[in-house]
Amino acid sequence: MTSTQTSLAELHIPEARDYPMFVDGTWVEALSGEWKDVTTPILREHVIGRAPSSGAEDVDRAVRAAQKAFPRWRSQHFTARARILAKIADAIDARGEELARLTALDTGNALRTQARPEVATLANLFRYFAGVAGEIKGTVLPAGDDQLQYSRQEPLGVIGCILPWNSPLMIAGFKIPAALVAGNTVVVKAADAAPLSVLLLAEICAEHLPAGVLNVITGSGSVAGDALVHHPDVDKISFTGSTEVGRRVARDAGERLAHVSLELGGKNPSIVFPDVDIDDDFINQLLLSTRVHRQGQSCTAGSRLFLHQDIYDEVLDRLVTTLAGLKVGNPLDESTDMGAIINETQFASVCGFLDDGLSSSKVSTVLDGSPAKVPNSDGFYMGPTVFSGADNSWRLSREEIFGPALVAIPWNDHTDVIEMANDSHYGLAAYVWTHNLDLALSTAHALETGWVQVNQGGGQMVGQSYGGYKQSGLGREVSLEGMIAGFTQTKQVNVRLRTL
Repeated sequence: MTSTQTSLAELHIPEARDYPMFVDGTWVEALSGEWKDVTTPILREHVIGRAPSSGAEDVDRAVRAAQKAFPRWRSQHFTARARILAKIADAIDARGEELARLTALDTGNALRTQARPEVATLANLFRYFAGVAGEIKGTVLPAGDDQLQYSRQEPLGVIGCILPWNSPLMIAGFKIPAALVAGNTVVVKAADAAPLSVLLLAEICAEHLPAGVLNVITGSGSVAGDALVHHPDVDKISFTGSTEVGRRVARDAGERLAHVSLELGGKNPSIVFPDVDIDDDFINQLLLSTRVHRQGQSCTAGSRLFLHQDIYDEVLDRLVTTLAGLKVGNPLDESTDMGAIINETQFASVCGFLDDGLSSSKVSTVLDGSPAKVPNSDGFYMGPTVFSGADNSWRLSREEIFGPALVAIPWNDHTDVIEMANDSHYGLAAYVWTHNLDLALSTAHALETGWVQVNQGGGQMVGQSYGGYKQSGLGREVSLEGMIAGFTQTKQVNVRLRTL
């Protein structure tokens, strides 16, 4: 056995293979015959598989399959669709470890802290939307004996879902089951940087769905994603990704008046009041809100940490001590707390932000997790970095880094901290930490953001409405309300009756 083979075995990296796309119930290559290497962030430049490089003709093939399947799928009784989604949820549970390991390999998200919880959320989302299938219903108006006036919530048609690379399975769970249970058919464009776990999800769904109801294609955003956005027979685009790309998606889809929902970036405030108990529970919840277990690659990361001056030093010291104790390394290792940055491009981007902060004379670096400080250099690894004494105007306080970097900002006045928290073109998530109910609710209500958590830092829960204000997006996901608003349209029917 060679040293390279030994290394791969020690890293738990399987042999590379081809991963075809799923279109119209079959596994297919791109019509051009082109493939693209898929690498893992665990080991730099190491290829773990190949996925097809879709072109516009492949997108058209998938859309036509979805169109063909739509009439029969939409006409089913809602209980039939609900049963199928419930079976998929059970199948996801049954293959959960396989999905989690492929996610860790594909994205760099640690198996224990991120990949397994993501798979559990995926199954829960399929199960939740199966459970609310019967709530997709209209209303009857009391219009007198000579009128029957009622509304119907009808599916939109073919939904184009464009997924990100940071949490591909969880975001797939935000979109796919909601679209399907409402009677739509779906074409998913998997993230170019992390397509493999979504293709495995397609394999699981294929055992239960009719051909063409769910199609998964791979390829670049600039080619396959663009073709999906522009396709005249795609009735809605549901996009999760950066604000910059989201603007372009909205503009291009809007030109043909297609429905659009966007879940975009965030630069989220986390406001700590001086009455908090600085105990292990608080620190652990605060740690969750930073999303460092996902390498900071989360649009809901509480990366602007507003600490009241009275408890600033104590909270920061406890948090930094906890962050410094996290194990950074191979995401497939059970002991790893924090895995790898997705790829070289993102790694270089985060390093650029860190270099800016580390060289600044206006702030102090209380924890340096830059790559040089991390012993494992095989992959794209870095630890958490915390900057102290910043203000809200600093570049790193305003731009989404999408890496494990926190900026701690002191405050004294409640009005001032609300103003600073809202002084952003983002408005996705926020965190409030206090035992004072009046302060908690008044702060939550004053924040210009779509999701506020009080005294907790965990992730999205099924059934909640999730989405952003301002340039953090349009529309809502994960909830019954979001599903009805996002994946159905209202038809009003008026019937004049003959009275006896």
